[in-house]
Amino acid sequence: MDTCFNPFSLNGKTILVTGASSGIGRATAILCSQMGARVVITGRNEARLQETLDSLSGEGNIQIAADLTDEGLRKRLVEEIPALDGIVHCAGIGHRKPCKAINAEDIATVMNANFNAAVLLQACLLAKKKVNKGSSIVFVSSRTAEIPTVANALYSASKGALKSYAKCLSLELAPRAVRVNCICPAMVWTPLVLNEGVTEGELQAEQAKYPLKRYGKPKDIANLAVFLLSDASSWMTGSCIDITGGSIEL
Repeated sequence: MDTCFNPFSLNGKTILVTGASSGIGRATAILCSQMGARVVITGRNEARLQETLDSLSGEGNIQIAADLTDEGLRKRLVEEIPALDGIVHCAGIGHRKPCKAINAEDIATVMNANFNAAVLLQACLLAKKKVNKGSSIVFVSSRTAEIPTVANALYSASKGALKSYAKCLSLELAPRAVRVNCICPAMVWTPLVLNEGVTEGELQAEQAKYPLKRYGKPKDIANLAVFLLSDASSWMTGSCIDITGGSIEL
């Protein structure tokens, strides 16, 4: 028996992580590099993206700053990166507004960032043959797609749309053994959560209601992403996995 065998290894794989300048994206990029992958990172904030790059293990990692809602920058990103063995779509924004106050600009902003950008980037990657046979594609969705909360309609809708898209994509790419799965976290301690108008004290009180007595950490989600990127999950596609600390709510 080979005692060095590790089914969760990413050795020899090239992985693209979007939204890698902070939060879940940054944690995922760092962990992928620690598991042996060559990592391509992208995000809007070049300074924070550089901080992520400096935290990566291994050689040959690539940083390309890009706003993925911009068609030209999406295309440039796809042209500049090598062929991929894995993609983790982490980029997105939060949004809280009562339904009665939602306007067309709100819809465009949220859907462009949370749904359109990922879908159009994925289409471009496939069209340019940048997704290797046997690759794994992971979308970071959210429990909000199933659990309604006040003033969270657009964010929830964008994440629900991502889940439906991913299931269809999994069927289309199955003949090439390319797997597509979603991760649906409950609350995770990220800058996105802290920017939504709730105090840290309020969040601390709410997390105590979770069965495991805490919100998630970015690395909790990164661990699941690495499993889905690795050969250990080679019989998984079209799945949407809840990771919630035991909570059936948010």
